[in-house]
Amino acid sequence: MSKREFVTAINCMDGRVQLPVIHWMQEKYDAEYVDMITEAGPTRYLLEGSPENLKAMQTKVSISCEKHGSDIIAIVGHHDCAGNPVPREEKVKQINQSVELVQSWGFQAEVIGLYVNDKWEVEFI
Repeated sequence: MSKREFVTAINCMDGRVQLPVIHWMQEKYDAEYVDMITEAGPTRYLLEGSPENLKAMQTKVSISCEKHGSDIIAIVGHHDCAGNPVPREEKVKQINQSVELVQSWGFQAEVIGLYVNDKWEVEFI
């Protein structure tokens, strides 16, 4: 596989999860850069956001995929999220639902789910 220039993460704004996700995606997908689209509690934002919020998110993902050539989109949830304080089991369910939603947007990209645990380690969902 050749080196990718960009991959995409829809991630929480929480600074504790930025570097673990960036490093995991760079290593896993041999990517130079990770376009980081952040919101407080991104799965809640995706699943409960207004049509305007979703349109804004789609526009950002579109730029990453269509202008930067990203072909991987990660939906990230994490332990101790202030923007979406739900138990891990609920968070994993939301990540899976969010993956389905973003897949429905029709980008030519693989959409994956990630969970950052209480040790700040990235887990593939």
